[in-house]
Amino acid sequence: MTKKNAQPTGLGKSRKAWANYEEAARYMLQQIGKRFGLAEVQGKQKVVGLRSGTTWEIDAKGVRDGDGSVVLVECRHYKERLNQEALAAVAFRIIDIGAVGGITVSPLPLQKGAAKVAKASRIEHVRLRPESSRELWIAEIGKVFHIGATADVTFQESFDIILRDAAGNVVDRRSG
Repeated sequence: MTKKNAQPTGLGKSRKAWANYEEAARYMLQQIGKRFGLAEVQGKQKVVGLRSGTTWEIDAKGVRDGDGSVVLVECRHYKERLNQEALAAVAFRIIDIGAVGGITVSPLPLQKGAAKVAKASRIEHVRLRPESSRELWIAEIGKVFHIGATADVTFQESFDIILRDAAGNVVDRRSG
């Protein structure tokens, strides 16, 4: 029997949904990191605050292209919108570790006060569907959707691409 919010890994162990979400978020950011000026996205790690001297565990660290600056990544697999207090905590960590900005990833949009804190603190917000995985993810940044999918492809003389919405309705069909 597995614990609540856990998913089987196939190795007889269970893995919490939040850990899967963090992995999907890191992978998604690796795929679309150029949009944020990132050269790479590193995994979960501990960093020491320059001002406080305390150790912070961060979900991921983006490294900017060109100058190598740090961008803090915070994933929140919540069922409620991030509020002003939560974004203020992220903003402090950005200042404390000497990052140039941050990216928050969660399934829902920010609350109004949180959006103001994000804008003032150079924090980008990415809405990543809660069921996302490395194999299939859908992210919304502003009004732009990014979709990542892993598929087995067999080349033939012709092909069909069918795009379906969440309800399974055909949205677009292309043949070649």
